[in-house]
Amino acid sequence: VQLQASGGGLVQAGGSLRLSCAASGFRFDDYVIGWFRQAPGKEREFVAGISWSVGSTLYADSVKGRFAISRDNAKNTVYLQMNSLKPEDTAVYYCAADRDYSGIYYNPMKYGYWGQGTQVTVSS
Repeated sequence: VQLQASGGGLVQAGGSLRLSCAASGFRFDDYVIGWFRQAPGKEREFVAGISWSVGSTLYADSVKGRFAISRDNAKNTVYLQMNSLKPEDTAVYYCAADRDYSGIYYNPMKYGYWGQGTQVTVSS
């Protein structure tokens, strides 16, 4: 069971990036998938999440209206489209997954599977 996060990079403020989270060894069908980020010296924080079976989504207030989480059933992949990026979005972004028992989890401790992280750097 593995999650592979990709798509990070360096972008100017106002730019866009799309992150991908691909699963191998299992299907996302009954899982919730979350994106988290961690900046240097800060705690890991929830960014966005999706319930694969229901399709419901949640976002942190800081990214609402700028980020969009989506899924591709055929590719067993979750995406995080990030628009209007700001320097404060700079962080290592992680995708995580766990069984969908009660909806999308904000708490990173609720997720048992994690990708390796991808760096997003937004320059001013």
